[in-house]
Amino acid sequence: MKMATEDRKHIALISVHGDPAVEIGKEEAGGQNVYVRQVGEALAKRGWTVDLFTRKSHRDDREIVEHAPNCRTIRLVAGPEEFIPRNDIFDDLPTFVEEFVKFQEREGIHYPVIHTNYWLSAWVGMELKKYQPLVQLHTYHSLGAVKYQAVEAIPAIATTRLNVEKTCLETAECIVATSPQECEHMRSLVSERGTIEIIPCGTDIRRFRAMSKAEARNQLGLEQDRNIAFYIGRFDRRKGIETLVRAIAQTQIRAQGNLQLIIGGGSRPGHSDGIERDRIEGIVNELGLSEITTFPGRISDELLPVYYAAADVSVVPSHYEPFGLVAIEAMASGTPVIASDVGGLQFTVKSEETGLLCPPKDDGAFAEAIDRILGDREWRDRLGQAARARVEAKFSWDGVASQLSDLYNRVLAEKTAPVTLKASA
Repeated sequence: MKMATEDRKHIALISVHGDPAVEIGKEEAGGQNVYVRQVGEALAKRGWTVDLFTRKSHRDDREIVEHAPNCRTIRLVAGPEEFIPRNDIFDDLPTFVEEFVKFQEREGIHYPVIHTNYWLSAWVGMELKKYQPLVQLHTYHSLGAVKYQAVEAIPAIATTRLNVEKTCLETAECIVATSPQECEHMRSLVSERGTIEIIPCGTDIRRFRAMSKAEARNQLGLEQDRNIAFYIGRFDRRKGIETLVRAIAQTQIRAQGNLQLIIGGGSRPGHSDGIERDRIEGIVNELGLSEITTFPGRISDELLPVYYAAADVSVVPSHYEPFGLVAIEAMASGTPVIASDVGGLQFTVKSEETGLLCPPKDDGAFAEAIDRILGDREWRDRLGQAARARVEAKFSWDGVASQLSDLYNRVLAEKTAPVTLKASA
């Protein structure tokens, strides 16, 4: 296989289960999909030729999707061309590796750098190293060692996942942690060996902007004088939507009759996200919140910034988040965030400065936080201004891509540097 000089600017971002070209909000489509797509497009602007590899999960999906000049998603057929839950994909990974190698041979491309995302892709990257010389960097997006502490039912794949995550940390050229908290978890729960660099996730600070609340509400047909709490994300128990709903029921603002809750996110009837949405709607009805709660479903890319701007507060009640893209999207929109005091949210949200942090699963604490922010409009506005300033300074995609590009070049240089042998005495 050729390895021409110009190939040094090629890079493959691998995200087996998280399709970068899929519409966000569909099942298994969330922060990881956004991260891979946005990083890919930003790297392309910096001179890299970027291919984003994922598994083809629907027969009608295009095999290649062009996102921007020098950035495309490539869907490889590995297993049935249908949706498969992430915990059931592992057996199809050897086929994914074979199809990746075949694609390179057909295209005459060699990727000297691969950046894998999530543990399934980590396994793919480690296997590819057996076929060809390359540098592997990896972003976990979620650590099994942390996740399994927060769930009641441990899946059968857990042992395999934990072993892969440990091996990847110890053998990849570099692990990209998205927060100091995630880095600490890797060291304390996974392995003391391996190289880790901290580079946060980002957001599009031009797309998410501090537009006026009045303008946003006019566009969405929302009442101007309402206090609005907003959730956006997957319907998944680990996202803590139940905590938010039970918190809303306890707030003083709700008792005053001036509160609206918007729970955004798509779901598919009969699938796990559809089942969770039904469960949440049942709790809403049980608590008598139906009249003040709306479920707009999947929110388009065009309207999502408008929803953030229209809200008085964005709530991220996840049981665990390695980073939490929703938090910085809301902050970029000038909206304060109330989030669980876990993982990367401890890094993105500055409690008492850009929002508030609460213990996870503590609906009483979330209710108090909602009342504090919604009960003081001047403070709410100051929090929102500080939130926007923090995102501008630390979390733009251009800044993230710049840091990653420098890291790729540095690791490549270290990998290819000539070894100097000492003369024997």
